[in-house]
Amino acid sequence: MSKQLRILYAIGTEDVIEAYKCWTKGCDVGSQVSMTFSSYFYSVCTALDAFGYVIGLARKTEVIKDGRFIIERRRVLLYGAKGVFYHVKQILQGIQLLISAIRFGADVVIADSGTTYWFLLLPLSLIGVKVIPSLHCTLWRKYSKQTLGEKIILCLGRSLFTRCHSIHAVSHDITEQVAVLTQGIHPPVYEFLPVYKRSDFADIPLPPTERVPLRILFAGRVEYDKGAFDLLQIAKRIASMGIKDIVFDICGDGAALQPLQTSVKTEAVEDLFVFHGYCNKQQMHFMFGRSHAVIVPTRTDFLEGFNRVVAESVLSGRLVITSAVCPAISYVREAVIEVPPNDIEAYVAAILQIYNDPIICEQKRLACFKLQEQFYDSSKCWGTVLELSLN
Repeated sequence: MSKQLRILYAIGTEDVIEAYKCWTKGCDVGSQVSMTFSSYFYSVCTALDAFGYVIGLARKTEVIKDGRFIIERRRVLLYGAKGVFYHVKQILQGIQLLISAIRFGADVVIADSGTTYWFLLLPLSLIGVKVIPSLHCTLWRKYSKQTLGEKIILCLGRSLFTRCHSIHAVSHDITEQVAVLTQGIHPPVYEFLPVYKRSDFADIPLPPTERVPLRILFAGRVEYDKGAFDLLQIAKRIASMGIKDIVFDICGDGAALQPLQTSVKTEAVEDLFVFHGYCNKQQMHFMFGRSHAVIVPTRTDFLEGFNRVVAESVLSGRLVITSAVCPAISYVREAVIEVPPNDIEAYVAAILQIYNDPIICEQKRLACFKLQEQFYDSSKCWGTVLELSLN
């Protein structure tokens, strides 16, 4: 009689318990627009008749056990740590993960980007556990030099990427970096995309015909490296031209939210910003519906893997202003106004282009329809990739 497969999945900051409760009820997680990765995991474990152990990082610890599943929200060690303490945190989380995998008797360990340093998973591979790195971020910043510490960590991680069972990657950029890091000697790389339900975008209205004000949507974490303060600089340039009928709708929270709000007042550009805070799926549905375009100004110092807002904008029929820092651009280029990374003047020029020329908005909107199908294709989702890599 064959042994029942045991799979551990370390997923990052997703609320895995909420996702599990929704999965058992057959409903969606209200805080997420795309399908949650842990939901895919629960479905794959069920299909394979496997035991599953999911570990999601959180502010406090909570564990539930239900049938074939153990679902744990594990408290993040040294939350918010920087500098040397960040490295200590990553190492401690790796040790925790190793202990959990051995105690669970895992046959397979899947780990998302950011859960620990990759080299700390090498011992599992050496004792016969099938390790699968699930890469949601690039391995290094495409447009910035690596620090000495980053080079050392990548060098240490190379051995895992040559020995692991398989690799999951959310973009071509990541696949190319794996090939560079391993000099082409690596197991199969399975690429996946964020996949959505048609019903979530079916009734989003066309961009408003009324273009006063022109509404530019920013959605996601409000952080410095996500371009939060670039938006401030962009708004100041627009205001300096005497233009007052362009509005940035900011949907999300993060460490830079309060400083950005304060600076917006200090710089006297309050009329160009509306802060909506964190928005759930229904609220984002409304915000996409009232917008004319979406801006994704991620900076070069951020390890961007795909950026789901780019896909969601296209599914909503909205053009996107962004740069090649976001690997998602290669999947939807026809619907994008591309600017050089970190270039404030180029972002301003792109916004003025759609402000002065409504035809460009319509051209990009029509391009969206040709690009949407890939994000509805279940054969490209993470769950399908996981099942393929395990068979």
